[in-house]
Amino acid sequence: LSFEERFALLVDQHWNWRENQATARRLKKSRLDSEPCVEDINYRYPRQMDVAQVRTLTTSEWVAQHHSILITGPSGIGKSWLGQALAQKACRDGYTALYKPAPKLFRDLAMARADGSLGRLLDTLARTDVLVVDDFAMAPMAEQERRDFLEICDDRYNRRSSILTSQVPVAKWHAQIGDPTIADSILDRMVHSAYRVELNGESIRKKKGGRP
Repeated sequence: LSFEERFALLVDQHWNWRENQATARRLKKSRLDSEPCVEDINYRYPRQMDVAQVRTLTTSEWVAQHHSILITGPSGIGKSWLGQALAQKACRDGYTALYKPAPKLFRDLAMARADGSLGRLLDTLARTDVLVVDDFAMAPMAEQERRDFLEICDDRYNRRSSILTSQVPVAKWHAQIGDPTIADSILDRMVHSAYRVELNGESIRKKKGGRP
């Protein structure tokens, strides 16, 4: 090999190393589980999945367009796994992500308000490219919870993407949020520009060795 060819190989190797390091940092900060990835999505399991739609979402183009994904279905059907797999792919494609079960998100917001760090937490959530909120709207929201979530939606609307998973159908979210005015505002920002992945079928957890 000539000097130029050897030098090009060294540059490529260093660039790949830096990219791998950056990806590893993004995945670590995302708090996603290590297992879910789009390459392992089980498209054959009978759960009424729109295969073409999900395969399109694995390109992370929805993140570039600042769209969101709403994944609904019964317990054990693979909603959380699928949401984390799509977020993990976004991390590998260069975007930042953060995984938060809804109860933990609201606990963190309450603690941040108490210790004076609420502004920093909201800023972190606003800057994250993909925010994954798991088990959304499972219980009626308290007054402060819905106001906090509306602020998060305002900060992210048309700027960032979100993934919400829930056992509750989207049509019932309005009642779970509670206050009609705030519910209208949240759903207007979250639902109308979002992809909906509606799953239905027998729990995968009941199938020993089943893969989401």
